[in-house]
Amino acid sequence: MKSMRPNVIDMHRRAEIHLDEPTLKDKLISVALWGAGIAWIVPMMGSMTLLSMVTTPKKLDWLSRIYTRGQVFLTGSRLRVHVHPDVDPNGVYMFVQNHTNHFDHVTSYAATPQFKQGLELESHFKYPVYGWFMTARGTIPVRPGKEGQSPRIMKRMQEEVDAGHSILAFPEGTRTRDGRVGRFRSGVFFMARDLGISVVPISVTGMYEVMHKGSLVIRPGQTVTIHVGAPISMKGLSDDQVRVRTEEVRGIIAAHVDRHWEERARQRGELEVS
Repeated sequence: MKSMRPNVIDMHRRAEIHLDEPTLKDKLISVALWGAGIAWIVPMMGSMTLLSMVTTPKKLDWLSRIYTRGQVFLTGSRLRVHVHPDVDPNGVYMFVQNHTNHFDHVTSYAATPQFKQGLELESHFKYPVYGWFMTARGTIPVRPGKEGQSPRIMKRMQEEVDAGHSILAFPEGTRTRDGRVGRFRSGVFFMARDLGISVVPISVTGMYEVMHKGSLVIRPGQTVTIHVGAPISMKGLSDDQVRVRTEEVRGIIAAHVDRHWEERARQRGELEVS
């Protein structure tokens, strides 16, 4: 099978990722943004949790979209969205996204009209408000490093797909430490094949600058761009082909991220234009 992976920047020419150290002013602004964000998330998630007792989460999707857009807005970010025309508004997909920070679950949600059900670490369901909301919404819990949970997860995914819901997953399994796209785990790709749904790659750039692993400082004024790629069929693939396809999808997502850092370095005068 010919690789679909785009030709990205050569390793020896890759742009260095450089973020300025936050100033005292940056930290004070971040505290204010965290306060505004918490003041938004608590009543919004609380309301949706309570409303889920009398209606279905899908019927509350309009409210989820208000919540997710508002949460990104309260980081002080500008949002740009590019959706490939082959993405069917009524299609059911496995959306796979690069994993950057704690805002990933809201960043791309409203980019397409699909109701998206997520995968979340089981330990996160213990968090007040957030955990209650995920339980009410039907988020699928995952136990890290545990064997034998795939049939349970697959059953829950099948239920979601049968209901016309899409799945949102982060194949890296953990947030990036360096701003680049890490190694992808192939589990969700096998599940997409077995569920009979296509994979849609989502690349998010600019969110690493907003906040990154190892720091809780929110930096406003960033442009966050969401690239929703063309659906990629998993139908009829062998196990080896699924593993190859996993790397191909990773390459598509990584290419957007690498180009973002190259352009950013050029703007800062840190990378010569060849």
